[in-house]
Amino acid sequence: MHRRSVQAAIGLAAALATAVGATTIAQADTAPGAAQPVDTRLADGCYTWKTELAEGASGDAVTQLQIRLGGYPASGEVLEPDGEFGPLTTAAVKRFQKAYGLPETGKADQATFDKIYGLQKDDCSPAHFDFAELNTCNSDWSGGMVSAADAKEHAKRTMWKLEALRHAMGDKPIRITSGFRSKQCNADVGGAPNSRHMYGYAADMGVTPHSLCDIAKASRNHGFNTILGPGYPDHDDHIHVDHKDSKTWSAPDCGI
Repeated sequence: MHRRSVQAAIGLAAALATAVGATTIAQADTAPGAAQPVDTRLADGCYTWKTELAEGASGDAVTQLQIRLGGYPASGEVLEPDGEFGPLTTAAVKRFQKAYGLPETGKADQATFDKIYGLQKDDCSPAHFDFAELNTCNSDWSGGMVSAADAKEHAKRTMWKLEALRHAMGDKPIRITSGFRSKQCNADVGGAPNSRHMYGYAADMGVTPHSLCDIAKASRNHGFNTILGPGYPDHDDHIHVDHKDSKTWSAPDCGI
């Protein structure tokens, strides 16, 4: 082959490599039955999904999706981030898509990921809540009933449920009055000895543009196993939510 032909071939190969890198589409991804690739250039600093996800998928990509859709199960249900894309996850995807005016495909597709990226900050917290808001006890999440890393992760999952609650209530502010507590912080405020606050799972909400009863009623639709409010002892001035394993809803003055 002539030298000029060799140079031309090298140039063509480089151009093709650049094009493939830009679109993130590999030949293997386009095989029949393969998950469709998505444009990873649109991701932010938190987490990047590389393919669409649909029922039957599994793995960390599904877990990360479930965390962000934790506030979109059916009323009274909880979407566990177990890494298995089953019917409950499909239903949650559809509710999320409906909430934001997207086609209700039930698949986590490009449009779904784009909306999540738009809601997601680089530290993986949702747009309208932050870690400092969920921890006024200390700066390092230490001293609770679980490791600092677990407490912070639990708080992140709580925040994504709160984001869904906030959106459902007209995107008006929700005021957090208490989140993670170390054992000492919990004792200082007279918290229950087994308080979920010490695990990072819990959040207390005060009066906002919404009444406490409106918050309590809406919380039933966003993945919280525990809802305590007016009429429950020591909860007349706030709504407590968490997602421990067993279900306890009690806000008698709100009809719950």
